[in-house]
Amino acid sequence: MRRLFAAVIAGAWMASASAGEVEKIDLFEAGRDGYVMYRIPGVVVTAKGSVLAYCEARKSGGDWSDIDVFLRRSEDGGKTWSPQTQIVHNEASVPPNPVAPKSHAEQGVRTVNNPVAIVDRSGAVHFLYCVEYGRCFYMKSDDDGRTFSTPVDVTATFDAFRPEYDWKVLATGPGHGIQLANGRLVVAVWLSTSTGANQHHPSVAATIYSDDGGKTWRRGDIAAPDTPETDDPNETVVVQLADGRVMLNVRNEGPSLRRLVTISPDGATGWTKPEFVKELAEPICMGSIVRLPASAGVGPDRLIFAQPHKTPIPAGSPMPKEWKDRKNLSIKVSRDSGATWPLVKTLEPGPSAYSDLAVLPDGTILCLYERSREVGPDAKGKPYDRLTLARIPASWLPE
Repeated sequence: MRRLFAAVIAGAWMASASAGEVEKIDLFEAGRDGYVMYRIPGVVVTAKGSVLAYCEARKSGGDWSDIDVFLRRSEDGGKTWSPQTQIVHNEASVPPNPVAPKSHAEQGVRTVNNPVAIVDRSGAVHFLYCVEYGRCFYMKSDDDGRTFSTPVDVTATFDAFRPEYDWKVLATGPGHGIQLANGRLVVAVWLSTSTGANQHHPSVAATIYSDDGGKTWRRGDIAAPDTPETDDPNETVVVQLADGRVMLNVRNEGPSLRRLVTISPDGATGWTKPEFVKELAEPICMGSIVRLPASAGVGPDRLIFAQPHKTPIPAGSPMPKEWKDRKNLSIKVSRDSGATWPLVKTLEPGPSAYSDLAVLPDGTILCLYERSREVGPDAKGKPYDRLTLARIPASWLPE
């Protein structure tokens, strides 16, 4: 078992805790403890109400750098936090991926990538992560995220895709996976044949799932294939709708410049033909999604989506010069299970990028996201200086 530090330290909130206001605290800062940056955030709320925030800790900036995985834990809804603790170590025993950049292999670097937690109503926390974009490992916590079991290699689940799609690179999430109402664990994944840029293109999106509490994993159908219209479906987020269906919201580089959505009755098979969402512009950046159910007692059933916001432009229009700039992280709300997204409100106007969302038992929304050291709509710099947790009361959401 891997022990996590139990000490809890208080953080300095960036905003007052007055009713209806967003509270922000920085959880991971670039340059600390020998890591150039902390990226690829994930956040979940356990069955006991504890908050787990985790990320990649990179010793250089790139996706193929020397990377570990760190976690912080809160028992008071994200107000105070344990120190950051390494829960996944660089796996030197795993050989380098043959398609990795030449410099990566020459330096003897091993990449740990795309950590994903899945909360189980039984109290367990399941955890998946990848090594070298070529192997996937599973571990489990039975003590509310304090310790995790010895990792088990579950790459055979992905090998089952090969007859249909001969991938060279694999990745889970990023963000978090979900447990369906029937107990099934579902994790979004993407796969690449690695013939394009950064060894991550072209790609397709799918899911893997477990029906026995994480003991075994199986592949689902490819949900979003690579076509000229969809173009490189990759980092995907998953949510179960109020009627029990499962929705994937997919990053892609298609010419429509919009998010891609497909729906399944069980999170694994029977995916609908992927369709673009008119109101969700795609700035070519990971997004995050969570359901705020009516049972939380803070309003009607809603889907919450976070991503750097761009005003949608006509499908097929040339990509504007600054379209891929990562800033203006915004919260978007749907009241009809994702059919429309008419409500938008800015959470971080300055440089901001990847995010993940979770919901506390009282309906407070948590957003862990990447942002710059500078703040404000005119701030400069890269959005990877820190990972910040925002506590968002339901009353703050756009109406």
